[in-house]
Amino acid sequence: MKQKALVLDEQAIRRALTRIAHQIIEKNKGIEDCVLVGIRTRGIFLARRLAEKIAEIEGRSITVGELDITLYRDDLTKKSDYPLVKGSDIPVEITDKKVILVDDVLFTGRTVRAGMDAIMDIGRPASIQLAVLADRGHRELPIRADFVGKNIPTSSSEKVVVELMEADNIDQVSIYDL
Repeated sequence: MKQKALVLDEQAIRRALTRIAHQIIEKNKGIEDCVLVGIRTRGIFLARRLAEKIAEIEGRSITVGELDITLYRDDLTKKSDYPLVKGSDIPVEITDKKVILVDDVLFTGRTVRAGMDAIMDIGRPASIQLAVLADRGHRELPIRADFVGKNIPTSSSEKVVVELMEADNIDQVSIYDL
C-alpha cells in the first residue's frame, strides 16, 4: 500500500476529539447516565481519550468500557478458523444508560452493527449513540454516526488507516491506495 494523503495529524486528532467531547456533553445535557464504550482495539484508546477530555470539561469522570465484537462479526468465518476473543469489559450496568459506542473509522457499518448486537446482549440501554474519529462513507447498512471527527470522502480503491500512539507510536489518519 502507498500513502496517498495525510488527513489528520496529532494536533488535528486532538482538536477533533475535543469537539466530539463537547458534542457528547451538549447532546446528552451533561454526562449523567452516559457510558463510553470503545470497540476493540483503537476505539478503546479513543474512548479513553474522550473520557479525559470530558473529565476536563465537566470536572467529573465518565465510565469507559471495552467491547470485543469478534463473535458478533458477520464475516467471522472468513477472517479466521480460530478467532482471538479478548472479551469485553464494561464496569457498570448499561441498562437504562446512554451508551456511546466509540470506533476509529466508520465504513460499511458492519462493525457498528456487531457492536450494537453485543451491547444489546449485555443489557438494554436507554440509547446507543456512535462517535467515530473518521467517517469514510460507503455504507452497506443504514447506520450513521452521531459524532464525527472528520468526514473523509474516499473511493472503494482506497483505505483509511488510523494510527494511534497507544498502538502505533504515532497519531495520524491517512488515506492509502490499495
